[in-house]
Amino acid sequence: MGKLDGKVVVVTGASRGIGADIARLFAAEGGRVVCAARTLREGDHPLAGSLEHTVGEIRGAGNEATAVAADISEPAECERLMHAARAAYGPIDVLVNNAALTYFIEVKDYPVNKWIRSWAVNVHAPFVLAKLALEDMIPRRRGSIVNISSGSAIGPGRGPYPDPERYSGGTCYGAEKAALERFTQGLAREVYPHGISVTALSPSQVVPTPGTVHHKLVRSMDDPRGEPPILMARAALLLATEPCERITGRVTYSQQILKEHGWIDAARGRGVDSKGSGYSQI
Repeated sequence: MGKLDGKVVVVTGASRGIGADIARLFAAEGGRVVCAARTLREGDHPLAGSLEHTVGEIRGAGNEATAVAADISEPAECERLMHAARAAYGPIDVLVNNAALTYFIEVKDYPVNKWIRSWAVNVHAPFVLAKLALEDMIPRRRGSIVNISSGSAIGPGRGPYPDPERYSGGTCYGAEKAALERFTQGLAREVYPHGISVTALSPSQVVPTPGTVHHKLVRSMDDPRGEPPILMARAALLLATEPCERITGRVTYSQQILKEHGWIDAARGRGVDSKGSGYSQI
């Protein structure tokens, strides 16, 4: 018996990387998973991965999933995604806001249109999708929302800065993830009376994905310094299935929360060897 048997799950950014791993694991645990992203077919995007590939793997393993191609930077597309999810499987039980749009550009050079679009995907879409999911969750007094954050939310702290290149170009993305963590705890407090959990999860170490390789955050998909994507998927599963009163409002890190709940024996990285963001310490 799976931890998500019969549950309807929406995972954004499910065409590759962490989102694809979350979708596969949640489906293996019995969830009926709606996989959302812009990339429907292989070759539609410069990076490897597509919704057809993710859904094909899930169905090939005998599990249930459907693909919905959507550009969640547009509120109307968020509405279309959630309507399609309900049409496919019924009311939504779990929402995983994983999709991200990242440009590593310094503020002085940042094109305004790219800045606005990045905020639309990384902050505004989680709000719109959560609002829509709550239409199903509040009347039934249950549900889980898991927001995927990043170590970038920690930021460089106050100056002086002996190594300014270390954080070069990450201001926008870091600010977005810090906002997402604050949104997580605020929403968690609002919906707690309805039995709905809201959490935020970051990798304890950089996860090798097509995106992190592209941005040179890791050397390759098998970089030994990286964290296996399955750890993020397992941590997301934990947060999506633990009782609301045990985890809601948590801003945490993959290996930290897995070790805390006994799902792994050894842990390292953010939240374990070093402190996380301010919100993770509340």
